[in-house]
Amino acid sequence: MTLGTASVLPHNTPAIGDLLRRGPVRYSFEFFPPKTPKGQATLWRSIRRLEALRPDYVSVTYGAGGSTRATTVETTDRIAAETTLLPLAHCTAVDHSVAELRNLIGHFVNVGVRNILAVRGDPPGDPQGRWVQHPEGFLHARELVELIKSSGDFSVGVAAFPEGHPRSPDWDTHVRHFVEKCRSGADFAITQIFFDWQDYVRLRDAVVAAGCDIPIVPGVMPVTNVNQIERFAQLTGMGFPPQLAQRLRREADSPEAVRAIGVEVATELSQKLIAEGAPGIHFITLNHSDSTRKVWANLVSPQAKLVSHL
Repeated sequence: MTLGTASVLPHNTPAIGDLLRRGPVRYSFEFFPPKTPKGQATLWRSIRRLEALRPDYVSVTYGAGGSTRATTVETTDRIAAETTLLPLAHCTAVDHSVAELRNLIGHFVNVGVRNILAVRGDPPGDPQGRWVQHPEGFLHARELVELIKSSGDFSVGVAAFPEGHPRSPDWDTHVRHFVEKCRSGADFAITQIFFDWQDYVRLRDAVVAAGCDIPIVPGVMPVTNVNQIERFAQLTGMGFPPQLAQRLRREADSPEAVRAIGVEVATELSQKLIAEGAPGIHFITLNHSDSTRKVWANLVSPQAKLVSHL
């Protein structure tokens, strides 16, 4: 289906932007599309376990350069059709023509997906490599936001970077570009993962000072693997607290101890963010549910902790 004029989506599907503005604190989970049958089994086991917690929404990421587009769409479709979960579809501009993006948006209309996270995306092969615009595509995420908003009654989210966008020359430029992206039609934002709550507050306050009141949801990932998080920090330029790195390295031979530290740190970070007024917590699960369920249980009522052991 190719969209020309605005399309109609079911109004009984909740809009994530509205949910975040109304409160209370919203909890959501992020998955990635696996490449193997074993990975598929792990993903769906985690989805079913986390479904029992009744999150407000869940999302499925794109691989770098749109490399997992088909699997991402298939997983999002299946979540919409076979679970009680509210899916947030990821849509990336990298290596996609406008025509391809219109077809993808039209597909989401057909399956009743109303919420889309619009991101420019990382270059294929090297997230820090030179970003090359598709000859028939978009240069900026805000253009993708405008396309989605003009194509139907979508609630659109965008990416936020509490430590500053890795390609921005300075903080003020980063904030200005982020606000411009939000004003192009975004309803909410979800951040890259980070470990210092003050980075989130600094971004939030700068955006508010610029006259933009968009809900910004912090992305939180319980650390489960020392090498994995260090590689992630190197690829993205994310700050990784030296004291936490040392603490994790001391326990590197004990996966259980590493996971326990990850749960503790993610819980404390989430509690501080909620106390500072964050509208929700978006958990990056890496397709595993145990640590996420433990953090969730630490944040909600004591009765809910019983559910986390399902």
